[in-house]
Amino acid sequence: MTFTVPDLGYAYDALGENISADIMQLHHDKHHQTYVDKLNAAIATYPELADKTIEELLGNLGAVPEAIRGAVRNHGGGHYNHSLFWKVLSPISSGGGGEPSGALLDGIVAKYGSYQAFTDEFSAKALAVFGSGWAWLQPDLSIVTTANQDVPFMNGQPEPVIGLDVWEHAYYLDYKNKRDDYVKAFWNVVDWNFAAQRYAQLTQS
Repeated sequence: MTFTVPDLGYAYDALGENISADIMQLHHDKHHQTYVDKLNAAIATYPELADKTIEELLGNLGAVPEAIRGAVRNHGGGHYNHSLFWKVLSPISSGGGGEPSGALLDGIVAKYGSYQAFTDEFSAKALAVFGSGWAWLQPDLSIVTTANQDVPFMNGQPEPVIGLDVWEHAYYLDYKNKRDDYVKAFWNVVDWNFAAQRYAQLTQS
């Protein structure tokens, strides 16, 4: 399998002042493309991996040849994480931001007491990531973080519902060193419709 960078599905400037067109183009076209290029290069000489999905590769790293295991972990993780991240973001004109609804909101309120309390805790954990990494909402509605491009299911956890990239390349052009402003802006462009559908899918499987 040759992996490719998925289309954003919206314009680079669709997230307005929350995440600029310059950031989106650099992040999608350069950073994500680099992960894909290096992942494909790593697996090119191992034909037994040709039919593996990215989920299969990352979910069983022990079965990946040791010579390329680090590359698959780092660049494969980068590919999986960003492919999900683009879907988590929604243009304001398409209803991005706001609050979740239905079963997802009910579950969040039951676990955290309110939507605001949930976003406060998620934001705090995202800000507490040392260096580069991600913050994730899991299907049991717990909030976990990973370093670098690791994904939760590398460690036997399920796939996440949504994730937030807190690598500096995700925000530095817009927010410099102010990660807290970037995390705050993230809530303005979360696609809660996508999150609700993914939550339903992951909790029913």
